[in-house]
Amino acid sequence: MRKVSTVFYISIIIVILFIIWGVIPASKLPDYNLGAVSTAVHSFLIDRFGWFYLLAATTFLVFCLFLIFSKYGNIRLGEDDEKPEYSSATWFAMLFSAGMGIGLVFWGVAEPISHYHTPPAGEGGTPEAARLAMRYAFFHWGLHPWAIYGVIALALAYFQFRKKEPGVISRLLRPIFGDKVNGAVGITIDTLSVYATIFGVATSLGLGAIQIGGGLSRLFPAIPNNFITQLIIIIVVTFLFMTSAQTGLNKGIKILSDTNIALAVWLMLFLLFVGPTSFIMDVFTTTIGTYLQNLPSMSFRLTPFEQSDWPKSWTIFYWAWWIAWAPFVGTFIARISRGRTIREFMIGVLAVPTVFSALWFSVFGGSALYLERFQHISIIDVMNDKGMETALFFMLQQFPFGTILSGLAILLICTFFVTSADSATFVLGMQTTNGMLNPPNSVKFIWGIAQSAAAVILLWTGGLQALQTASIVAAFPFAIIMILIVISLIRSFQKEPIAKKRI
Repeated sequence: MRKVSTVFYISIIIVILFIIWGVIPASKLPDYNLGAVSTAVHSFLIDRFGWFYLLAATTFLVFCLFLIFSKYGNIRLGEDDEKPEYSSATWFAMLFSAGMGIGLVFWGVAEPISHYHTPPAGEGGTPEAARLAMRYAFFHWGLHPWAIYGVIALALAYFQFRKKEPGVISRLLRPIFGDKVNGAVGITIDTLSVYATIFGVATSLGLGAIQIGGGLSRLFPAIPNNFITQLIIIIVVTFLFMTSAQTGLNKGIKILSDTNIALAVWLMLFLLFVGPTSFIMDVFTTTIGTYLQNLPSMSFRLTPFEQSDWPKSWTIFYWAWWIAWAPFVGTFIARISRGRTIREFMIGVLAVPTVFSALWFSVFGGSALYLERFQHISIIDVMNDKGMETALFFMLQQFPFGTILSGLAILLICTFFVTSADSATFVLGMQTTNGMLNPPNSVKFIWGIAQSAAAVILLWTGGLQALQTASIVAAFPFAIIMILIVISLIRSFQKEPIAKKRI
């Protein structure tokens, strides 16, 4: 434990205090419980600064696209003659598994169906509502979130592997703040990054347990989706990811990530061919076109004249959520991206996950919309009655081999679940040991137990939603930090010799 930084101790104290706050019954603190305070702060930020989230996310995307086509794209994330540490297939599998894999499984059916019945504009349940539902699903899981991840990941990889800085967020701002990043300013920035990571992952652990429980309950009605079932799931998953975490990056996470992608592709192809294949591919083709065509207008869409809460409830919420997750995902992507050029890195981070997400939503969301529109099977009623976590399993059971598909989906959620938690312990270890590339197992063990304990306690008290909201509050100051990181990168790139070689 001698290798841990001050950030480690401060973060542990914050975790304990927030868990205590989260388990205090609302009746004891009616106006000041975690749920009430975090919701009030989050609502204030979304209402007053929703425009800021939209402008920031779009700025990050424009910056990433600029780097692909600029002279800086030739800069290598490491020494000039260094080769990538991982193959392209393994690299993609690892970044995708940590980035949003479990979210795609959860929202692949639920989000398009929700948009179909409550669209961003116009009436629900119409052909136009279906088109908008798919377009916005592509939008929310496409280029923008991966640009947010890409900015942090690029900066960390560049400063760590090329400039030999420790792999912590605060050191990315040295070109702006100088040696102040070694003091209180740096500790504050790094603590904010750990705060967003630990609570974001703890929330995902709880929500993942709920969805696995919902799937098991759907397949085996004798198993109730209650706290006891969810507790057992978290205990089993904790054992698995803690075992994996002790084996290091090149064994546990690498093997799990490859398994994730194989399972995801098999499940997607299976449904593609047993489902309405032609309809799904038509949806994919037409939605890709309308997504790219409407990308600028969607990127800046607010509703000041209609006074609709739809953008706040979906787009702005998502952008804040991705920004809150950026320290975690960005740190992990940076760690596995050594040796790639900036151009190769950005194309990989932006294009490959966006296309895969589009295919995923076309297959799962498209199949669900096909059932709603042409088979008159109401998935929204199941979601309203049994919860969003059951939508995927209900939809799968409407097709041939539905039980097999549901079993594969549960297995996929489990592997994504384990990989995300495993990756999080690795990232938290790095961020609290001054950026060690291979943090001690003891530190990873402590963070693994901490995030699982937070998930269990808040699942028991019903505080997961409050914790999710509290973690998203961190997105506002971190968005400002990300803007400073962009400025810091530009200043550093301008000093690179490669900038003088090509025009």
